[in-house]
Amino acid sequence: MARYFENSGETLVSDALRGFALAHADLLTLDPDHGFLLARDTAPSRRVALLSGGGAGHEPLHAGYVGRGMLDAACPGRVFASPHNRQVYEGSCAAARPEGVLHIVKNYTGDRINFGIAAERLARRDIPCARVLVDDDLASDSDEIAAGRRGTGGTVLIEKLLGAAADAGWGLEELQRLGDRLAARCRTLAVASAAHTAPTLGEPAFRLGPDELEYGVGIHGERARTTARQGRLGPLVERMTGELLAALAPEPDRPLLTLVNGLGAVTPLELYAVHGELVRVLGQHGLSPARALVGDYVTALDMRGFSLTLLAAEPEDLARYDAPVHTAALRW
Repeated sequence: MARYFENSGETLVSDALRGFALAHADLLTLDPDHGFLLARDTAPSRRVALLSGGGAGHEPLHAGYVGRGMLDAACPGRVFASPHNRQVYEGSCAAARPEGVLHIVKNYTGDRINFGIAAERLARRDIPCARVLVDDDLASDSDEIAAGRRGTGGTVLIEKLLGAAADAGWGLEELQRLGDRLAARCRTLAVASAAHTAPTLGEPAFRLGPDELEYGVGIHGERARTTARQGRLGPLVERMTGELLAALAPEPDRPLLTLVNGLGAVTPLELYAVHGELVRVLGQHGLSPARALVGDYVTALDMRGFSLTLLAAEPEDLARYDAPVHTAALRW
């Protein structure tokens, strides 16, 4: 049994948010009454605010991306749970620019419901609001899953590119159309050799044998449709990359953005080895990353796994990716 370092399970998220806001007081503030984080400094050229949110346990998503060049506000829920619609509404009111607010929402039922209720409340206050739905998880791309593909690692890349467009003064409809195009060209696939530890129980969310791998795991510990043998890294990355490329079918001259993302308990040593294999496999297909991120960007508590994300970008997306960003978890 693994115990979390906490005062109590009930206060872990609020305690963490308070500490996060203290550590990054130059970048953001915490509204303790409504539980949202608000950027102190985003570009004055923005006509539209960007807000995202979702369950805690995925840090640095989303709080780590509040700041110049990315999000105006983030609404963290309880561990693996949607933020309350009141959080989203109050955060949207606080962040809204003259032309409203764009919600960047991962495709989970609770998130869609609560962001939807918040949007209805904003409409009653005449605050324009639109939504970009991120649904990049290839493993949940099945007619048997009514909710559709889940939203996972691609969220970070989409928030970065939308942040640059918002800084350039884009309007609400323009940003929504860009976000929809980016989401359509983005896919992610995740694997894990061990589940996360459930905070309430101190036990793994699921158990695998010593040489087993959950192929297509979700960021909340959703079991995959198949359990495979782990084997060597090279063939695993070949299989994952091949499936992602088959889903995206990128043209050879289209720039690729790649993300090798740790799910919480995989070492940087391993993640860079994954990236090396990814570049090798892409090269076999006549492709190479135009830009690459490697590290822990969307975690699942302490899950021992990683995800690969490919985004088939447009040439102009590279300038948006390269645009300055200054947040707690991403900056250049």
